[in-house]
Amino acid sequence: MSSGSLRLAFAEEYLGYLASVRHLSVASVRAYRSDLAAFEQWLAERGSDAADVDAAVGRRYIAHLSRNDAAVSTVNRSLSALKGYFRYLVRTERATASPFEGVRGLRKQSHLPSFLFEDEISDLLAVNGSDFPACRDRLILELLYSTGCRISELVMINLDEIDYKRGRVRVRGKGDKERFVFLGAPARRALADYLPLRSARLARAGLRDEKGLVINAQGGRLTQRGVAGIIKKRVAEKGLAKAVSPHTFRHSFATHILDRGADIRVVQELLGHSSLSTTQVYTHLGLGALKKIYEQAHPHAGTRSQRGDAYE
Repeated sequence: MSSGSLRLAFAEEYLGYLASVRHLSVASVRAYRSDLAAFEQWLAERGSDAADVDAAVGRRYIAHLSRNDAAVSTVNRSLSALKGYFRYLVRTERATASPFEGVRGLRKQSHLPSFLFEDEISDLLAVNGSDFPACRDRLILELLYSTGCRISELVMINLDEIDYKRGRVRVRGKGDKERFVFLGAPARRALADYLPLRSARLARAGLRDEKGLVINAQGGRLTQRGVAGIIKKRVAEKGLAKAVSPHTFRHSFATHILDRGADIRVVQELLGHSSLSTTQVYTHLGLGALKKIYEQAHPHAGTRSQRGDAYE
């Protein structure tokens, strides 16, 4: 949606503030723009404008989104965008109060994030081949699992952000916050295998100045979509029945190190979570591992006869 389509008086100024001061991503700013524009259109259809907005109007708008089967996350993001906009007006003395301040979001359904068991991860990381695509794909999978970083952080890693001696990488997370993540031995080996092939690929493409660590076949920085496609391809090759996304590696990373005794606050730092409550969801995932062990080992669980005498 073009910037000219917004008529809320200070919407463009607010969106600029989100991008330049709050350092929200391009995708987040685009989503907020869409949320503000949708609210504006809803007001226009009722012959109203922003000056007519009060808490009752705000509640009616949230009810309108819910009735139209919008996802809970979409409704709450829209409310967050509108609250943020009107708070900005109060802070910049364009308004005396925010009409959305008392409007509450919808309750999210609690769910545990999907993750892979250690044997499933090991199988997926076993990418055969020594050519450029194989070594690059193996590095991508190893980095996601070894560091727990987001896909958006992975594609933005530059060569000069890798500390080879200490086995760590500086990444930029949400809000442009920086943190260090660590490379396990398999990830370091994958990196060593990949770097000479990367250099050769860039030399052939005449792009020796490319800073991005992970590149595509043409020598440019690999995109998030490109990484997602690689993961989809490798999952299909392994015949995994589970749905696996780039974020599945992040969930698996957190689950496995917590299961092995890592302190939850350390995991919070490694994941770059601003709130401990976001990390605490992973403390419940150990139950899944216990259930799998039970199903494999208990005589009455119904799976041992299919697996043979692996535990005898």
